[in-house]
Amino acid sequence: MKKSSFVALILGTVSGVLFALGMCMALLPEWNAFTEGVIFGGVGLVLGVITALIWCKMEKKQLPKMNGKQILRIVYGVVSVLILGVGMCLCLVWHQIVWGTLVGLLGIVMLIALIPMIKGIR
Repeated sequence: MKKSSFVALILGTVSGVLFALGMCMALLPEWNAFTEGVIFGGVGLVLGVITALIWCKMEKKQLPKMNGKQILRIVYGVVSVLILGVGMCLCLVWHQIVWGTLVGLLGIVMLIALIPMIKGIR
């Protein structure tokens, strides 16, 4: 494993855990830690951006260019993840197993469709 990949793995894991913990803290009223959760989530997001910058620097690569196509892909990915999350909420929170499974599968199919959008089909 290259040094840059190892650094990105460690920093990415830490940022993901901080972000997930922050979201749990902010969104679970039983924890009573909304403000701290927002802070943890923000730190996780900032560390995620720093991780991407460090990895690009270590690999001697430039950041991806932001054009209309790239922004559309990002929006599509965010919507896909939100649909998957709604399906999980339907199953786990509101006990709507059938609808939750169908909505979750739609989100998974949308995320899988993101691969050919980015890589293309040859």
